Amino acid sequence: MYRFALIMIAFGCLMAPGCTKRLEEKPFTVFTIEYLKTPTGMQSAAVALYSGMRYLYGPIGAINSMNSGTDEWTLGDQGYTNNPTNLELGTYRLNSTNGDILTPWNRSFNNINLANGIIEFAPSVDMDATIKTTIVAEARFFRGLYYFLLVQQFGAVPVDLGSGEFKFNQSPFQGFNRLTPDLFKKNYDMIIEDFNYATQNLPSRRGTGHYYASSGYNVSKAVAYHMLAKAYLYRAYSTVKQTTDFRNAWTAAKYVIDNQGVLGTSLLQDYGDIHKEGNDYNTEIIYAVERIPGNPFDNEVNSVGTEFAGKANMSCNLFNANYQNNVTITLPSGSGAFPCDRVLQYMRPLRQLCPNPWLYDSAFADKKNDSRFDNSFRTVWLATNNNCASAGVSTGDTAYFLAPNKPYADSLRALGTKRYRILDPTQFYLPLRPAFQLYPSIKKFDDNRRAGINDASGRPYVVAKLSEVYLEAAEAAIMDGRPGDALPLILALRQRAAYRTGLSAAILAQRVAVMTNKNTGTPDVPVLTPYTAADMTLDFVMTERSRELCGESLRWADLAARNLLVEYLKNRSRNAVAAPNVQAFHNLRPIPQSQLDAMNDPNKSQYQNPGY
Repeated sequence: MYRFALIMIAFGCLMAPGCTKRLEEKPFTVFTIEYLKTPTGMQSAAVALYSGMRYLYGPIGAINSMNSGTDEWTLGDQGYTNNPTNLELGTYRLNSTNGDILTPWNRSFNNINLANGIIEFAPSVDMDATIKTTIVAEARFFRGLYYFLLVQQFGAVPVDLGSGEFKFNQSPFQGFNRLTPDLFKKNYDMIIEDFNYATQNLPSRRGTGHYYASSGYNVSKAVAYHMLAKAYLYRAYSTVKQTTDFRNAWTAAKYVIDNQGVLGTSLLQDYGDIHKEGNDYNTEIIYAVERIPGNPFDNEVNSVGTEFAGKANMSCNLFNANYQNNVTITLPSGSGAFPCDRVLQYMRPLRQLCPNPWLYDSAFADKKNDSRFDNSFRTVWLATNNNCASAGVSTGDTAYFLAPNKPYADSLRALGTKRYRILDPTQFYLPLRPAFQLYPSIKKFDDNRRAGINDASGRPYVVAKLSEVYLEAAEAAIMDGRPGDALPLILALRQRAAYRTGLSAAILAQRVAVMTNKNTGTPDVPVLTPYTAADMTLDFVMTERSRELCGESLRWADLAARNLLVEYLKNRSRNAVAAPNVQAFHNLRPIPQSQLDAMNDPNKSQYQNPGY
């Protein structure tokens, strides 16, 4: 398998402190293996492992593959008509040539091999012992994470890259060691072993005790424990599960929850502050893939404004509705003009992903007492021009308002005084039915520091948050037969979700009461009874995950790993393009055809996942 050969182009200077531009008589673009065996080579190699994560968190293919075709997300109109790879993902007409699945495959094994090299050569490198310990721990963490992401999508993947299991390989290899006995078990055993090692040897906090002392993006014990808990959870639902997996997941997650002071983590008071622009390394974010606001070339983006591949973070652009003048959304006056232009503050409307009705109607049924919907979605667009001034809508006025439900929208329309356009959920765009292509749009990833409207984002991409650790611990307790232990963890998140800036103490107390009790009434007229351990179920946790984590490139793997993909899509999502086609074999992606074509084994089909 030729892609397993080491690729170490220019990693020596990438993001390393003290690198300056200088002329050299013999410029080097490829570093030898001997460089990897030096202190600076080890340090640069570790930085390259960080940089490689930019391929897997933020680019359009990575985001689509982890969100599209779930109970949360269906296809926006451009994803349906102008993006064949996302159309295949979103409709489950997926085949082995799909371009989006190539990214995790092509961009992981070279980094796994690099991590193998760090781990293998470290004992013979003469360097500061503390720095070496940290670098090896980072290599173990990232090797575990690269493998974990591969296993989530493809199932069993090779651990022998051509030179032996977990060994560094520096020679081209056209084999494909996927038929190794117990390979899937070896994958998970290694992933868990690597994460365990990282929990013991990474720095306790981000930004401290690290050879890049000023960095806030380095991995630390908190994310290692988080990934360890997740690996135990995912294995617990798999064919190689162990009886202790749920209990071990609980122990790993609970360590983070119980040691927040040591780890430098905490839940923020306001859910809206977690993803606030400029607050990218707050105490609730335990790992984000580093990018630099306003510096696209430092973020390894090659073509500003037009890059759709590589490491470009497109998260700010993919979930946006068509707020600009590509479709006629007339105002009540009948004006045919368009009050909104494509502007920086509303991001580029690429319309790849659109929320399913289940997400905004059911998961976020209570948009009053639960602040997470308003803090996650944009539902109001202000006019950005005076095209509709004659109709009473001028620059800065409300142009479009997406009402939370039809009765509320009807009540506003009945007033006859609203000059802006009011849409209700029955009118939001969904494929296969006429609508306005205007729907709630994720605003978690907003980036107003981009130089141009069409640019990729320079914000770090959040991978792991403390709130997810609470959800992991709760799920582990439920599945381990201790739902009572899950209850206070769930209630802690739901209590936080009631908070909004500016609420009086009395109103906040009322909303906390609604959020921490079962409400059989309405958001405005609640009828409350206490939650009990009996209410703590896997379905409850999965819905809570949608409220806390929607759009954060977790949902597809969450459903597939728990064998919930078919059930949720067919029974509750109202995803009109995915539900008719999804089958159990879609819990895994196909092995890319380019990989099979590169093999020297004529019997290629034996290496493919079932169903493809």
